Amino acid sequence: MRHLIRHIIHHLGNILRFFHMSFLRASGVKIGKNTMISLNAKIDVRRGKVVIGDNCLITHGCYILSHDGAAHVINHKDDGSGFVSIGNNVFIGVNAVVMRNVTIGDHAVIGAGSVVNKDIPEGVVAAGNPIKIIKELPKPYKILPKKHKLVK
Repeated sequence: MRHLIRHIIHHLGNILRFFHMSFLRASGVKIGKNTMISLNAKIDVRRGKVVIGDNCLITHGCYILSHDGAAHVINHKDDGSGFVSIGNNVFIGVNAVVMRNVTIGDHAVIGAGSVVNKDIPEGVVAAGNPIKIIKELPKPYKILPKKHKLVK
């Protein structure tokens, strides 16, 4: 019985994710193939653009901000709109915040709780507030298979 309930919850989650991703795409977010965005991740596209590549994982509690309301207060010529560009095969850890006008390169790993306030090059692990590059990943980058089997 427990297996059946877990199976139903899994499928309901997939349906909710489909509607969530459809809503984001309709709001102007460009999302690549095989990208998973947690239902509890917030992608703010009121002003500005967000582009997310293929095979990305954006986890629970992440905020991706395409604008900055304080920018107008500091500089009246700045309307606060901006962009966020996330490359292919990027992992963004729990509760990370990606600020406007930031590019995250392919194969990057962003640590949990990080504040990404500057560009991150490809193939690095970065974390912290403010974000710092911790290490470079060895090339060639290994891409995970599209389907994972759960271990019981």
